[in-house]
Amino acid sequence: MKKILRLILINIFVICSILTYSQEKCKVLKPEINGTYEGKCKNGLAHGKGTATGTDSYSGYFSKGLPNGEGTYTWSTGEKYTGEWVNGLRHGIGKYTMKTIRKDSIQDGLWQNDAYKGAKPDKPKVTLNSGVDRYNFKKSNSALNRVTIDILQNGARNKKILNLSIIASSGQDIYSGFLQGFNNVEFPVTIIIAYTTSNKLNTLFYNVKFDFVIYEPGDWAVELHN
Repeated sequence: MKKILRLILINIFVICSILTYSQEKCKVLKPEINGTYEGKCKNGLAHGKGTATGTDSYSGYFSKGLPNGEGTYTWSTGEKYTGEWVNGLRHGIGKYTMKTIRKDSIQDGLWQNDAYKGAKPDKPKVTLNSGVDRYNFKKSNSALNRVTIDILQNGARNKKILNLSIIASSGQDIYSGFLQGFNNVEFPVTIIIAYTTSNKLNTLFYNVKFDFVIYEPGDWAVELHN
């Protein structure tokens, strides 16, 4: 009985040591919240959902030790920001609240590299659609200002495209396999797409035209389904 109890105590000690060691090895790289951390780790750094507390505190998503994704940051002086982060900086859509004696001061909208840029931009707007069955706009959590276009049919990339033309009001052309788009885009950006494709049954070809405007800066992926 004593041996069993001793083994149980040893196992508990080992587990506690491992947990303590894991927590010590999981670092947060933003100095103001580098104190205690509870959450997911990867390669010794906060990665995934977690909570970090130092002089200030942050609860949300991390990547490689820094706030990255959706999260809420609270300063020791009482200010609070809830919204998007990239590499430890406010970047994307978010709301910053500063406490004052009379009433709260609020900045709600677009942030870039920790600076407030103004009210929240409009959602992407389609100005012409002829021949596209459905479409989707996706914004990833990245500091890039980029737009890529992927044309799909029957759940796979459409390889039956002729006379493809993609024109943008700003940016530099990029090509990656069947993906095309523009890097270093200045927003708002207008993009005009035209091409010819066969229908799903391969019985005839038809012309497609699809024009749209994206107002919010970011890394955008646009999917067109024929």
